[in-house]
Amino acid sequence: MTSVLRSDLVERLRVTGAIVSAPVEAAFRAVPREHFMPPGTAPQTAYGSENVVTKRDPAGTAISSVTAADVQAAMLEQADLRPGMSVLEVGSGGLNAALIAEIVGPGGRVVSVDIDPSVTARAAQMLAGAGYGDRVTVLTADGDDDVPGPFDAIIVTVGAWDIAPAWHRQLTAGGTLVVPLVMNGATRTIAFRRETDHLVSTSARVAGFVAMQGHGRHDDSLVDLGDGVTLRFDGSPPPGPLTGVLATGPVEAWSGVLFPDPMSWSDLYLWLAWQLPGFCRLTVGEGSPLDRHARLFPVGTVHERGLALIRVRPADRGVEFGALAFGRDAAPAAAVLVEQMRAWNRHARPAGEPSFGYWPAGSDRTTIPPDAAVLAKTHGLLTMRTRR
Repeated sequence: MTSVLRSDLVERLRVTGAIVSAPVEAAFRAVPREHFMPPGTAPQTAYGSENVVTKRDPAGTAISSVTAADVQAAMLEQADLRPGMSVLEVGSGGLNAALIAEIVGPGGRVVSVDIDPSVTARAAQMLAGAGYGDRVTVLTADGDDDVPGPFDAIIVTVGAWDIAPAWHRQLTAGGTLVVPLVMNGATRTIAFRRETDHLVSTSARVAGFVAMQGHGRHDDSLVDLGDGVTLRFDGSPPPGPLTGVLATGPVEAWSGVLFPDPMSWSDLYLWLAWQLPGFCRLTVGEGSPLDRHARLFPVGTVHERGLALIRVRPADRGVEFGALAFGRDAAPAAAVLVEQMRAWNRHARPAGEPSFGYWPAGSDRTTIPPDAAVLAKTHGLLTMRTRR
């Protein structure tokens, strides 16, 4: 049964474009996914399209999982692995390391690290049981720390807020780093190629991962508005009190920006995460007055004493995006959000997926393109450019 499911999975991944190369296809045909799943996992789940959680923290948040097959395949394709390569995996689970080992072959080297000893113990056990114990070295270590290298490729399988200096140091000249990078709440799995003193993206895909722990952990700044509504800011929240902001309004404004229905708004989300002043994400409790507004689009902006959220309404051939705003400065807050929707529609929407760069501390910042948007990170500057 599992052989049929495995073959069906490979065919699905080829049709969707997650698998495009013969080495990745061969790895997916060779590695038994079911062996790396939690006990009792149904074969259909093992070969399904969703993440499978392997560990949760006391609050019930997933902190380790088997990555969805399409994301695994896409990241391996992004890494452009070859036989004989030395590869570091940050975030252990066993399955992905086995796939890497299949691609790099007996002459390659695979090291998998994780900060959680229970995760590495499980990964090592699963790898040994599947016949990869002598082909993958599993280490318990903080993924941000140095691991004896160098490595031709580094594949990070946890959501990273920043690029650890160790990853840059450990990467060979021309090597590839594939990392799910969190940018103000928007995540792209980005393949970076090392060029002299900085990194330049070669591809980027939408994906989501459990958050990194240890030195690379990043906590949002939280602002409680009451009524079950919490605002989450990537950095420091805007100055000024927001108490009672939900008691005034709402005010509506509409952008004229249309989407087909059904739709994916991930590109707009990425633009807002980079370009929208006061950008925030919302956590809204069930029964909150904002529940129905923020359930699908849990992002917005704070402007002075105003809070503006995304909302949509039916339009010809789809839906129109707009703003629903509250507070003393509801109208200007709505105008700020709507203008950025229009700016995305003018400048970024026709261009497709942007390109990214990373300039670590100590690199030559004068080489940053003048038209690039810049996000400051702890260890360097991340840039985004609209492709033209």
